[in-house]
Amino acid sequence: MTKFQLLAATALTLVPATAWAQDATPTPAQQGGGTPVSTAPAATQPPGVAAQVTNANDGIQDIVVTAQRQAETLQQVPIAVTAFNAQALQAQQINTTSDLQLTLPNIVFSKGNFTSSSSFTIRGIGDLCVGVTCDAATAIHVNDVPVLGSPIFQNEYFDVERIEVLRGPQGTLFGRNATAGVINFITAKPDLSGIHAAADIEYGNFNSFRGRGMINLPLTDTLGIRVAGYYLRRDGFTRNLYTGHRIDGRDQYDIRGSIRFEPTPSTTIDIVGHYFRENDNRSRVQKQLCHRDPTGVLGCLPDRLATEQLNGDSTLAAILTSREFATVALGALAPIFRPLELGSVYSGDGDVYTGFTNPPGLRDVNIDYEPTFRTNEKQVLININHDFGGASLKIDGGYTEGSTDSSVDYNIGVERSLANNAGLVALQANAAAPGAAFPGGVNPFTQLAATLIPSGAAGPFCQSLAEPTGTGVYGGHSVCAGTSLDFDRSSANGYQYHGEAIVSTKFDGPINFLVGAGYLNNVVRSNEYYVNSFSLDYAAGLLGAASAIGTRAAGGTIPNVYRGTPFYDSDSARYRLKSYGIFGEVYGKFSDSVKLTLGLRYNHDDKTVRARTTLFNDGNGTGALVPYGSTNFTQALNYSSLDYDTTLTGNQLYEVASVNFGRLTGRAVLDWQVTDRNLIYASYSRGYKSGGINPPLSPIFTVPTTFGPETVNAFEIGSKNTFLDGTLRLNLTAFYYQYKQLQLSRIVARTSVNDNVDANIYGAEAEAIIRPSREVLVNLNFSYLHTRVSSDKFLGNPQDPSGGRADAVIIKDITNASNCAVGANNGSAALSNGYVAALNAGIGLQAPVAIPGTNTTGAFSVCSALQSTAAAPPAALLAALGLTGSTTIPVTVYASGVPVNIRGNSLPQSPNVKFGAGAQYTADLGGATIVPRVDLTYTGNYFGSIFNRQINRIQGFTVINAQIQFNAPQDRFFVRGFVQNLTNNNAITGLYVTDQSSGLFTNAFTLEPRRYGIAAGLRF
Repeated sequence: MTKFQLLAATALTLVPATAWAQDATPTPAQQGGGTPVSTAPAATQPPGVAAQVTNANDGIQDIVVTAQRQAETLQQVPIAVTAFNAQALQAQQINTTSDLQLTLPNIVFSKGNFTSSSSFTIRGIGDLCVGVTCDAATAIHVNDVPVLGSPIFQNEYFDVERIEVLRGPQGTLFGRNATAGVINFITAKPDLSGIHAAADIEYGNFNSFRGRGMINLPLTDTLGIRVAGYYLRRDGFTRNLYTGHRIDGRDQYDIRGSIRFEPTPSTTIDIVGHYFRENDNRSRVQKQLCHRDPTGVLGCLPDRLATEQLNGDSTLAAILTSREFATVALGALAPIFRPLELGSVYSGDGDVYTGFTNPPGLRDVNIDYEPTFRTNEKQVLININHDFGGASLKIDGGYTEGSTDSSVDYNIGVERSLANNAGLVALQANAAAPGAAFPGGVNPFTQLAATLIPSGAAGPFCQSLAEPTGTGVYGGHSVCAGTSLDFDRSSANGYQYHGEAIVSTKFDGPINFLVGAGYLNNVVRSNEYYVNSFSLDYAAGLLGAASAIGTRAAGGTIPNVYRGTPFYDSDSARYRLKSYGIFGEVYGKFSDSVKLTLGLRYNHDDKTVRARTTLFNDGNGTGALVPYGSTNFTQALNYSSLDYDTTLTGNQLYEVASVNFGRLTGRAVLDWQVTDRNLIYASYSRGYKSGGINPPLSPIFTVPTTFGPETVNAFEIGSKNTFLDGTLRLNLTAFYYQYKQLQLSRIVARTSVNDNVDANIYGAEAEAIIRPSREVLVNLNFSYLHTRVSSDKFLGNPQDPSGGRADAVIIKDITNASNCAVGANNGSAALSNGYVAALNAGIGLQAPVAIPGTNTTGAFSVCSALQSTAAAPPAALLAALGLTGSTTIPVTVYASGVPVNIRGNSLPQSPNVKFGAGAQYTADLGGATIVPRVDLTYTGNYFGSIFNRQINRIQGFTVINAQIQFNAPQDRFFVRGFVQNLTNNNAITGLYVTDQSSGLFTNAFTLEPRRYGIAAGLRF
């Protein structure tokens, strides 16, 4: 995923409040810095120019939105949409995207494992696709301009006019990839009527300081500017017990300038530019959970989550530096290299986390590598609106460029010290031996020891930084410490630009229409994900030495080499998306109260990506031999003969793949304005999200090269109502979705690949506002959701490769740290266990043992050997297993584990129920007011994985926010005391299960802890 692009909230940071939830006659100051309230009917507003509207017949404020790309009051729009103005955001303490989702029905937001992989899930449709070519299911717009790949959780809201959240696929007007819905952030624009300014400061616990300000200057009657910004600094929410530091803090700012030009009464031009920067120790991962597997075959057991540490024997770094790996993989050279390995997967000395304690608190960690986070973004947006009288023209466009770079401790732990490890002691001794003692007369270990243990086996130990040359510590890019620092790094940079034009009519007759077209160009210049460890560097050096010794022993000539890259690097060197859409809608009125909307859109997407994954070998398993002293991975001796795309003939240094997709989508809506306060509508919408390209993998892992687009047929009925003399507003919605080819991610060989599956979804939503008097305001929302996979889909569950079968033996492959499973075709556990035990005895490995938390056994072995031997077994093995007369062994080796059918499972991040309530009271103090408010949100249980195991269940949680605010007469200044997450709920909101070569730990993402403080501000 692109990590740099529009930080969707970067262009916005608000002084908050709900479109519905404020006084019927707000003052200019209440509008966020002096913008006067327009009471003009919606029909007179040009497209894209929103105004807040007061309904003279009730006490509940309405808002003008552009959910249909035209200005309409919220209650007139036949779409499930929730809108917030600045006052509502402040009243409900909505400062970030995490806060926003708590107030919305059938919407869940969670941070993700990678820099920008957080996402909204709307009505069960979320971002289950992982990869640079994946598109988000929820379309994020800023000032009606779409933005891609935004880590929207990063930013604070400031000086925003409103936020619109559209639930359900928007098949015509927002079209591209909006299968879940649309979130549109509208920034405040210059007000030409007068000079205005506002500023506020806030101080709270965690030593948090936030400052925001705005100044609005009309330069002439037709030209004005507005400058706004914020700065946030706070200490971290998480304690690192290893260093005593707090991590996951913030240090960020954003500044935005806006220009409004009205050359004629019918023309408005808005230009907005902003710059955002963050440089702090934000952590992508709050906590790592694991129930330790004592066997090391899995690393973490699949029965429950606990605050234990994974078994280090299960990781790729431990496997490739184990004596068992040398025995199995190095053949005749094993006697030389076994003494040099760092441990054994059987003796326990390979588990580098022996003796480590993972602290039990969700906000406590014990790490020796603290996170770093840096990002910056530049953005320019333009909106042009012109009213021709009978028609209007709206032009929107924007350019964004930026970069993001973050790193975290990969295993959230501290490894046991390697000081005087037996393998390092042996390396030091070998390094001092004369060259004549080795084939070719050159010592292959001298440079290795000088690079990794320059001061000897007692340490410190030097390892690679995550860097783009691919040479790491062997190229001088190193960090040295007393322990192995296991960390990852995620970085990306790029740019995008977009343009769109819309013409809409407003004729007096029964027929009107809207037509538009848009073009998007998005380029990721580099997107890389690294995983680093001393043990990986050590394995790269030993494997290089083995290649040198083997070549020289055979009479060849080769310098000392290491295997490249010496760290894991998923490298998407360039990704480009070119997309265009052509769309239109026709609006036909059968009468003054009945209207039919028919819309169509054609989307076309072209995607091209240049990518490869490097760690020691190419796609065929050929080792990349890089000489010591090389300054770039491309200087490998055999670089020109490496192949990173095994789907094409010849040697490909990158996989270069292109796909294109085109789909016709649209919608039909019939709405009946029963009375001026009651609307009923029924709609059908077809949504579409383009497919993509899976990363290149070794041919031994069978995965599709591409994955298909998603489509959804969405049926919805709804009603928007105002009752009881304007004191009750009640909006109801019910929906049913037929989802085809849902994109679903899974981990294969340390890489995310994507498949497709069908699903059915239905649910209902209710939103209400009650205002029995001017002093009392209550808002309520409730939602119900049912999601199910509707087609057969058989996938191996990485957490339990046995698939629940007692006869399946789980295998940890001693050559690559992946898991496979061996199952007896007749269901006999004795046969599958006996076969694995017999084969292992012949290659120096142990027999299967019981794995706690499962109903089966596991063993270290070699999956490819189990597969080939079962197909052509020696007679002695058949006889030993009592299969005399047979020509094969009746077992099946499941490369990704025994497949289980996920049909009938619930979709991840889809709570069955969600409920929210808020209440406030406005006490008049003779011109001044004091306003206490309390908000409560409950989110029901849901699953964090498509496999729906108990270990993946996320418990329901409640969040309570409260505040009390004093407003001076005419709102010239205010003072507010607040508390968020009153009960200090540490609830988990999302889970990410890592791959098998990392030990299957689960990264957990949590609510923010209790925050409290005071704020004060003034405005004129």
